[in-house]
Amino acid sequence: MKVLILTAATGGGHMRAAHALESYITNHSQEDHVVVLDALKTVGPILNHTCCDGYRFLCKRVPQAFGTLYRVTNRKSPMGGMMFRINYQHSGRLAPTIEGEHPDVILSTHPFATEMVSEMKQKGYQVPLLCLMTDYGPHRAWIAPNVDAYIVSNEDMVPQMEKMGVPPEIVFPYGIPVTDVFFEKKDKAALREKIGLAADKPTILFMAGSFGVTNIISIYEDLCTLNLDFQVIVITGKNEKLYHEFEDAVQESSKKTRLVYFTHEVANYMHASDLLITKPGGLTVSESLACNLPLAVFDAIPGQEEDNAAFLQNHHMAVRLNQHEDTAQVIAELLENPQKLAEMRHACALFDKSKAAQNIFMLIQDLYARCHPEQAKKQSAE
Repeated sequence: MKVLILTAATGGGHMRAAHALESYITNHSQEDHVVVLDALKTVGPILNHTCCDGYRFLCKRVPQAFGTLYRVTNRKSPMGGMMFRINYQHSGRLAPTIEGEHPDVILSTHPFATEMVSEMKQKGYQVPLLCLMTDYGPHRAWIAPNVDAYIVSNEDMVPQMEKMGVPPEIVFPYGIPVTDVFFEKKDKAALREKIGLAADKPTILFMAGSFGVTNIISIYEDLCTLNLDFQVIVITGKNEKLYHEFEDAVQESSKKTRLVYFTHEVANYMHASDLLITKPGGLTVSESLACNLPLAVFDAIPGQEEDNAAFLQNHHMAVRLNQHEDTAQVIAELLENPQKLAEMRHACALFDKSKAAQNIFMLIQDLYARCHPEQAKKQSAE
């Protein structure tokens, strides 16, 4: 069986989910083959730059405008219909590449790719299509005709999707796949010592998010004025400006701080920590929950990040840091109340999506078997 995963680089989450699933299938099946394609790049540079650069610009520079667009397109409106038509028009450019790959099943982690393949199926292309949604609330941009299964992050989304016209029997709340390293049990004290921190001291992890933010500096500085004993890890990602700004802040701080640029060891830093302070992007949230790491979220982009933050707060896995309140005091109340932090950690543990990739792969196999019963039977026998 050949699985084609379509994704796009509008934010890092779509790509990370795609590659996490690719890694699982590759490591657990010698008979099946996975190809990951960036759908927007495949269509062409104009659409790719328009979508990716436009998304970054709106989210970083005019987030309120992005929020307005998000809300408008989440209604049955002419604006939403126009966006769907644009994607349908581009489906013809994606079709030759897909047909050249000869996939047995297609899974999309981006709404534009889902719409394009849906249009291909409308015109007669017959391959099962799964849509993997990478946030914690639904949006109509993800929903298209001819989708055989929707994979969503949580059970709350099933009735929400039904209200949008999606039959509940094709919505599967398996969770967003993340790589296995986030689910591994780690020795917190040993990890802290390995990165040069005290083994027994409360540890707060800061992550700046895929686009980088500046409010995180002021949150860090306010937090370091607290008369409490804790230590800090800061990961800035590939944001040199933010990294250098943090260098200055760390030098003036009274709290032991481990400052990290881009790293492939995010899971270890999460496992070493007691609380994550971050923007609520879908994949960062999923990785944190996999580590049973409670969150304090800030600067949620109006739209999907607001949905993510609301879900976390409603299920007692995070607190919100709002601009108009004393953010340091919110964190202080957690550090001074270990029982509250333990309850949040327990809520994260109860939200167990450790079998997300496994369940998604089984669903892929099931859809393939329905469409190719003889071939699936032969492969099973082998």
